[in-house]
Amino acid sequence: MRRPRRNRKSEAIRSLVREHRVNVSDLVFPLFVTDGQNIRHEVSSMPGVFRLSKDLILKEIESCLILGLKTFILFPHVSESQKDSLATESYNPNSTYIQSIRAIKSAYPECCLITDVAMDPYSSDGHDGIVQDGEILNDETLEVLSKMAIAQAVAGADIIGPSDMMDGRVGYLRDSLDQHGFERVSIMSYTAKYASAFYGPFRDALESAPKSGDKKTYQMDPANSTEALLEGELDFAEGADMLMVKPAGAYLDIIKMLYDEFELPIVAYQVSGEYAMIKAAASKGWLDNDKVRDESLLAIKRAGAKIIITYFAKEFAENQKFRVS
Repeated sequence: MRRPRRNRKSEAIRSLVREHRVNVSDLVFPLFVTDGQNIRHEVSSMPGVFRLSKDLILKEIESCLILGLKTFILFPHVSESQKDSLATESYNPNSTYIQSIRAIKSAYPECCLITDVAMDPYSSDGHDGIVQDGEILNDETLEVLSKMAIAQAVAGADIIGPSDMMDGRVGYLRDSLDQHGFERVSIMSYTAKYASAFYGPFRDALESAPKSGDKKTYQMDPANSTEALLEGELDFAEGADMLMVKPAGAYLDIIKMLYDEFELPIVAYQVSGEYAMIKAAASKGWLDNDKVRDESLLAIKRAGAKIIITYFAKEFAENQKFRVS
């Protein structure tokens, strides 16, 4: 009689036959940079997550590198006075964001730095594209995104992450980067970015919620799955180096679908709402933070994600170091 339980009878055996593992090297840690010096503001809806000034971002990265966590994705917190309808601050070489990219890569050239390409943090409208008469202008937005991507590449970005969901932006950005001599800068496309209710705490962190309307005309409908294949085919053909699914936990089927279809690394973003729910339940004693954290990351890895962007990255790395030591 075949008895599957024989392979479960001890931790040593379970470890031998374990199919999937999450490693620190799989994880990307999101960081939020803000103006000023010695600034450390906790995001109220994301316990343990902070907006940090450039000097403290550098210290945070140093502490992460010691833990073996080497990849970071940087987001900008921009004051309202710096925002306008065309997001001109996004490609200002003297902006806090661009200067932070330069400082990070100068201080820690060994780290991998992913940057965010989208208008919403810098837009007075709070949208990912140029707004005219209530409509999001797709093609006109691409030129702004191009300027932003080039400014980030000049500053030292290793990978750019267009999160805007404008049609044709991957090809447009690839051409722009190549024409400016940045053939080695990678594109991590937000391929299947859904119009999700899980983004609320992130918008708190950036103070970047839309001033009117929503993002449903350019982000994907949560009801659709095969549409993700179309987005994947377009991004693949346009030159994306990695394909992302966002959010992660509620879209494991989409991660698996892209993993099965494309021979590119699949990225999953465990978003702010996913993090906040676990933290809130753990604070009430309803869930075990560490066990649920690890299980949720394992599920994302099992679905096919090679790379996981998660606010738990540093916490996970610290926990792994503690286990090893």
